[in-house]
Amino acid sequence: MATFEYYFEDFAVGDTFDLGEYTFTADEIVHFARQFDPQPFHVDESAGRESHFGGLVASGWHTCSIMMRMNVDKLLSRSASMGSPGVEQIEWLKPVRPGDTITVTSSTLEVRASKSRPDRGIVRQLWTATNQHGEEVCRFRGTGLYLKRDA
Repeated sequence: MATFEYYFEDFAVGDTFDLGEYTFTADEIVHFARQFDPQPFHVDESAGRESHFGGLVASGWHTCSIMMRMNVDKLLSRSASMGSPGVEQIEWLKPVRPGDTITVTSSTLEVRASKSRPDRGIVRQLWTATNQHGEEVCRFRGTGLYLKRDA
């Protein structure tokens, strides 16, 4: 059995994990949007300028995908994660534009043992993305399942 740095017992309410930073480029914004969210302001600079955004902006799903990748790279790949039963809420607070750099953190909101499965626990977390100007651009609350250390 694999050994991990983080098991259920290693999470406590108030813990904050720095997941790093990421800079968006115009090319990747358009590439992602063409595949998954081809709204005009995500795929065309001139259409973006004519929209209420005033320029090309990343899809909120693109931002969430980057946040997920950062979480996997910095936390989940080092933990006894068993997946997630879902996300409670996603908020896209400000547009993410080409050249924007987001910094992502994950804060632990709740930790509780599973009532039906004694080998695991439930951890609710808030992920927050902040741009280079200190503005929150995205946040979401979700739940993860984690194996207990001695399961």
